Amino acid sequence: MRIVGALLILVGTMVCARAETLITSLSNHRVLINSNYTGTQIAVFGAIERDAQTVARATAYDVVVTVRGPRQFLTVREKERLGPVWINQEQQKFPTAPAYLNVLSSRPIDEITSDQLRQRQKVGLSAIINAADFTLNRDGADQPFRDALHRLKAQEGLYLEDGRGVTFLTPEIFRAGIALPATAPPGNYDVDVTLFADTVILARTQTHFELVKTGFEERVGVIARDWSLAYGLSTAALALFFGWLASTIFRRD
Repeated sequence: MRIVGALLILVGTMVCARAETLITSLSNHRVLINSNYTGTQIAVFGAIERDAQTVARATAYDVVVTVRGPRQFLTVREKERLGPVWINQEQQKFPTAPAYLNVLSSRPIDEITSDQLRQRQKVGLSAIINAADFTLNRDGADQPFRDALHRLKAQEGLYLEDGRGVTFLTPEIFRAGIALPATAPPGNYDVDVTLFADTVILARTQTHFELVKTGFEERVGVIARDWSLAYGLSTAALALFFGWLASTIFRRD
């Protein structure tokens, strides 16, 4: 028992001696969207802390930053051409797909860790999209729909991956720039930062920022959401009025 106890103490000491702590901060926790908004970038700063007993590692650290936007219910449909028209065939639903997904890393993901760990811990854009809980269908037969969703979102600039998006300013201090296009939807965004060394996860931390509408756009959005019937009727009335006004002005006698 004494030998077992001594071994446990030794193992615990070794684990503590090799423990790292992640400290992260964002340049902005609230991004305002107004009529002149064309996109922006948020910087993520991080530091790796080691206590006095931590043993220095022979290899450099790696960092993966994963940004997830607000969840949304998406449906991807397969279309087939029938003569002059296109008709819907099969479809696949993605009930909790992030509207925005960005993965930045200090090196390409496949160089940082193993394929098994990537799939298990959902590290990297491909691992997240191909995860079993990303869609309602978990039998693996929906891969073409997952690929289509990835392609469509990438074309919109909303699903991104940059294998050199994290820069180490010193061996323990790093920075990453999160690009937010004008098409990024308002809502809460989660920023997960994962620290690696020797293909193993050492530490993880999470922070958040918010993308919100302000000014006239915010008021219109609130009215459209809370007073949908009145908003629809007033929009239709305005369209009819301006149509009548245009026909009156440009009418030829």
